[in-house]
Amino acid sequence: MMTARKTLNIAILAGGRSAERDVSLDSARAIDAALEQLGHRTQRIDVTPALAQDLERADPDIVFNALHGQGGEDGVIQGFLETLGYRYTHSDVKSSAVAMDKKLTKRLLEGHGLDLAADRIIVPDELYEADPMPRPFVIKALDEGSSVSVVIVTAESGPITSDMEGPWQSYARLMVEEYIPGQELSVAVLQGKALGVIELRTAAGFYDYRAKYTDGVTQHIMPADVPQAVADKACAHAQTAHLGLGCSGVTRSDFRYDPETGRLVFLELNTQPGMTELSLVPEIAAHAGIDFSSLVSAILDDALARPW
Repeated sequence: MMTARKTLNIAILAGGRSAERDVSLDSARAIDAALEQLGHRTQRIDVTPALAQDLERADPDIVFNALHGQGGEDGVIQGFLETLGYRYTHSDVKSSAVAMDKKLTKRLLEGHGLDLAADRIIVPDELYEADPMPRPFVIKALDEGSSVSVVIVTAESGPITSDMEGPWQSYARLMVEEYIPGQELSVAVLQGKALGVIELRTAAGFYDYRAKYTDGVTQHIMPADVPQAVADKACAHAQTAHLGLGCSGVTRSDFRYDPETGRLVFLELNTQPGMTELSLVPEIAAHAGIDFSSLVSAILDDALARPW
C-alpha cells in the first residue's frame, strides 16, 4: 500500500465551473505548496472538458480533489475518477452526492439524535404566491455549497417577487428552512474524529459566501464561546454526521446554537471544505496542533489507506 511518506506524483484538481471556482483555485494553490513541502511531485489541473486527457498526461499516483461546489463535491467528479481508475482524496461518490443534497442529508441523519431545522422543498413560483412557512425563514439552494445564494427573510423583508435578487432566480428547487437565532458554529472532522468547534460572528447577519471569503467581514472565535457541554455535543454530532453519511478524509459540519432555548441545530455537512487562508478547517486543525502541511498529509494518508 502506498503512503504519503513515499514520494508520489499527485494531480491536484482545481477551478471547475461552479460558483466556487475562485475559492477552489485558492485552495489548490495552498494544497500544492503543502504537498511540495512534503516532498511530493505535483501537477495542478484546471478542470475542463479535456480532463481525461490532462490526467492521462499527468499519470498521477493519486488525485487530490481541491474542487468545491457543483461538479466537484456532488459525486460527479468522483464517479468520473473512479470510471477512469484513479484514486482520489475526500469522500466517495455516494457520500458526496448525499451530502450535497441538503434535504437528503437530513433524511439520512434522522434518528441519529441530531436536532434538524424544519424545512420545505419548493419551486420559486411558490415564493411569489405566499410564504412557505412563518417568518423568519432562510432560503437556500438545495444542492449548492459554501452558503452560495442564501437569503434570510424576516418580517421586514416585504413580499418576494421574481425580479428581486435571490436564489429563486438561479435554481429550480429551493430549500426553505426555519431560521435559528443565536451563534453560528462549525466543526471539522478528520478521519472520523472531531478536531474542535469554531464560532463565526459576522456583521452580515449570516455566514454567507461573502462573509466566508472576504477578509475582515467575519470574526473567527476559536474555540467557540459556548458551554463545554455544547461544544462536546457539537463535536459528537459532527462525528455522527461524518460517519453516518460514510464520509472520508476531512469534512466540516455547520450548526446554529440558540443560547435562549439551548437548541443546537445541525444545518449541513461539507465534504470538500475550503483550504484557503480564510477557511475554517485549517484554523480548527491548527488549534488542535495540526499545521497545514500535516492536515494535507492526513487527508492524503486517509485516501491512500482506503481499499480501491
